[in-house]
Amino acid sequence: MLNESEVKKLLNSVTYPDFKKDIVAFGFIKKIEIKEDKAVVLLEIPSANPEVASKIKTDAAEVLHQNGIKSEIIINQPKQPEIKSNSKSGKNIAPNIKNFVMISSGKGGVGKSTTTVNLALALVEQGKKVGILDADIYGPNIPRMLGVADEKPEVSGSKLKPLKVYGLEMMSMGVLMSEGQSLIWRGAMIMKAIEQLLGDILWSDLDVLFIDMPPGTGDAQLTLAQSVPITCGVCVTTPQIVALDDAKRSLDMFEKLHITVAGIVENMSGFICPDCNTEYDIFGQKTGAQIAKRYNTSVLAEIPIEPKIREGGDNGKPVIIFHSDTISAKRYKEAALALWQKIDGLSGDNSTIQPVSSKAACGAN
Repeated sequence: MLNESEVKKLLNSVTYPDFKKDIVAFGFIKKIEIKEDKAVVLLEIPSANPEVASKIKTDAAEVLHQNGIKSEIIINQPKQPEIKSNSKSGKNIAPNIKNFVMISSGKGGVGKSTTTVNLALALVEQGKKVGILDADIYGPNIPRMLGVADEKPEVSGSKLKPLKVYGLEMMSMGVLMSEGQSLIWRGAMIMKAIEQLLGDILWSDLDVLFIDMPPGTGDAQLTLAQSVPITCGVCVTTPQIVALDDAKRSLDMFEKLHITVAGIVENMSGFICPDCNTEYDIFGQKTGAQIAKRYNTSVLAEIPIEPKIREGGDNGKPVIIFHSDTISAKRYKEAALALWQKIDGLSGDNSTIQPVSSKAACGAN
């Protein structure tokens, strides 16, 4: 006798297109009805792409047919968005990279590059294959923060090899031009540079590529979203109201480009006194949580002002490696864990990383 559990068990073999998880594990099956000798299956999926629905429908019907079960597959999905230039519908000029994480901010000087470096290295510590693309064309700081400002990439055929440092791969305009040289480029040149940094670099088969974006919401962001399928974005801000105003613009950009927001990193969230290790509120704290709620996301970390962060960035010795016992390093590690869990849920990657203890993450003295 045909029953619901039998049908559901068979549908475990139907994977969601471009993901490793099946439609049952994702919770997309909302109802199964048995009508005489036919199974009526109702699904709700998050994708508005009709090709995704068509493939699920075909695969589900086929697996049931192979087991002698007649079926009617009904799929509910959102309406196709009006904006066509979203990240998921764009091309992928770096298909060997599993996940792309866009690190963005509405304004400069909020610690976006520092966040990129330390989140990336926290994942390297957990055995992930990680790369950093410094797409901040006008202010490429990543090479100095990683201690490779004076190094130049090797040429292999018509492409460049990324620099390898601290277990990750990195490419930046900062290693392709002379120190202090300015780039006075129009939008079209910026767009071309972004495409070349993605497609003309011999990236390995990476688990994740962090992309440190220039501040704002302009040509670079749109080009990136149209060049590769961005897995998610991270917004970096500071607690001041003027910074949060710009952060809202960055979050609005993610929304319009249909990029999932993994969370917000609030930098300069308090000050850690180097003498007594006490945390003081200077610029305000926890204001990032207010906009996180508004944009239906969460705060990945609240990173305080700590002298060793600045020293590490200036000297090419990131705090996550050289001062791993600091409060900031522990919070970066927890943020990396939360970020990977987001990536895991979006990409269907079944690998895991070891969690940081809640006591260590909160920086208890």
